[in-house]
This record gives sequence, structure tokens and C-alpha cells, in this order.
Amino acid sequence: MTEQQVETGEPDGLERLWTPHRMTYITGEDRPDGCAFCLAPGLPEAESLVVARGELVYAVLNLYPYNPGHVLICPYRHVADYTELTEPETVEVAAFTRTAMRVIRSVSSPHGFNLGMNQGSVAGAGIAAHLHQHVVPRWGGDGNFMPVIGRTKVLPQLLADTRLMFAKAWPVP
Repeated sequence: MTEQQVETGEPDGLERLWTPHRMTYITGEDRPDGCAFCLAPGLPEAESLVVARGELVYAVLNLYPYNPGHVLICPYRHVADYTELTEPETVEVAAFTRTAMRVIRSVSSPHGFNLGMNQGSVAGAGIAAHLHQHVVPRWGGDGNFMPVIGRTKVLPQLLADTRLMFAKAWPVP
């Protein structure tokens, strides 16, 4: 058998959707030293995926989104639990969440949203040590067979393109 000839076996009738970018998430190769949410505000927007900055919190695209446009609202202060936020931080998290929803609606026209915080690793928090509010746009039919059967999420837009659209649409105070 030459290099040009590859034994592939019997066709199984399935199409393949290659997502090699997911290997860095699976292997953890791209995890920074330190808290990603503490490091992100100090990086250039294109690298950090920060969409908007406030006085006490900032909005950043999720590097591993559940859906296109999945935004996280994070306090600058390294705090794990919602009850540890100051009153001004709580108010700004709420205001940024509302603004994120408005921006995502104006740019992407989702049919709805999931909002939430996973408090602690047992509750599903990937970065449990730094509180973050999820703003996940949803569309009818986005929970199709791909994630259920194929364990794959199809994201039709590059994160850099999404970040740029949201940053342009984010109102300047």
C-alpha cells in the first residue's frame, strides 16, 4: 500500500464534522497559569475576547461557548461566591447582563436566553474560583441531534468575529 492509498474500512453512512480545535479544551493545553478571568482584562481584546469593560465588571465571550454569542459577565475582583459580591458589583453584574441581552438581540436575533451562575465545581462551574454570569443566546432547534447524539456543538461563527460585532454594538456609557 502506498502513502496515497489509505485503508478506510467499510463506509458507515455517517458524515464527519471535524472539530480539532476542541482538543485544546479536552487536553487542557491552552489553560493559562492563574485565573483566566483575572488575566483576561489585562490582555488585548482580540486575544482575551473581552467585549466591554465597566467599572467593576466586564463582558467576555466564552472561549468554549454553548451557543454562538455565549457571553460571560465577570467581576474584576477575584471572588467565588455570589454572596461575596459588593452591592455595587451586584448592580453592575445585573446591568451588564441586561446590556449583553440587548446587544445579542440586536446582533443575532435569538429567540430566548439561558442566564445563570454555576456556584462551585459540583454545580458545573469550570472556573469555580471566579464568579461569572452566563448569558447564552438560544434559538428554536439549537438543541438538535449534534450535541445529543454526536456530542458536538456546531458554531458557525469565529469568536473573533462575534467579539467584534458585540463590541461595536455595546453602548458606550
